[in-house]
Amino acid sequence: MNRLVAIVGPTGVGKSQLALHLAQTLNGEIVSADSRQIYRYMNIGTAKPTSQELSLVPHHLIDIVNPDEGFNLSQYQQLAYAAIENIQRRAKLALLVGGSGLYIWSVVEGWGIPEVPPDPGFRQNLEREAIEVGKEKLYQELVKVDPVAAQRIDPRNVRRTIRALEVYKTTETPFSQLQYKKAPLFDILIIGLTADRAELYRRVDLRIDEMIKRGLVAEVEKLVDMGYDFNLPAMSGIGYKQIGMFLRGELTLEAAIQQIKFETHRFVRHQYAWFRLKDDRIKWLNIQNRPESEIITLLSKFVTDKT
Repeated sequence: MNRLVAIVGPTGVGKSQLALHLAQTLNGEIVSADSRQIYRYMNIGTAKPTSQELSLVPHHLIDIVNPDEGFNLSQYQQLAYAAIENIQRRAKLALLVGGSGLYIWSVVEGWGIPEVPPDPGFRQNLEREAIEVGKEKLYQELVKVDPVAAQRIDPRNVRRTIRALEVYKTTETPFSQLQYKKAPLFDILIIGLTADRAELYRRVDLRIDEMIKRGLVAEVEKLVDMGYDFNLPAMSGIGYKQIGMFLRGELTLEAAIQQIKFETHRFVRHQYAWFRLKDDRIKWLNIQNRPESEIITLLSKFVTDKT
């Protein structure tokens, strides 16, 4: 039977480097499950693989849309399944790698995603409402019509709140009731990388400092020069938003960097809501215990097991 290995965990824990090593060792290819690396021209702030890393192992679903183009979960899921099937058809190992819980679980659990086209006017009205009366009021509207979906959405995530309300308005059915799961027809091994919270924060902070050294400010300036507005969803991500505030004179660079670190720490905590340490589907390994040999043994058994 065809097999898929998913590598999950919080930002900065080392998923990409592990995947690169495993792909080279076990004749594999990497399918990105990162909701920010889909955007072209946004390289440093999204921690994309370097050109050298991309030359070592084929990567899929990186640089597939421009920062001002729409892209939804249904599109991602379809492209991910197509990439995985293509890899498996060539008798290679597919590695699904990333920290986006939505992307990972939509593939691993086979979510049925409602095919509701976007309604630009409806979205603009709710975006204006979020600005004028606050995102919390918008979130409470979702709690009233679809409390199950609301539980799965961070109240600060205006985009996802609006999408759930949009689906409800179009179908007159709660978003949560339209979703179903149909497991894909391949064996799946999920490896989770984790570490103590202090170590994760340390790694995140070092990575952000390295992004600044590599030219994150220049990258954001170039995006602005190319005509990409800071109001775009792609440009409102962690890192790009704060550097934008620095470029507009709203923050000092030092304050912007501190905000990036703070928001990334918060994001790390939120990722554990998607990838729970008590989830027995995930084989959790602490990177501080240097689990490389254990991972290779685990993977070798998985790919050769005939049962």
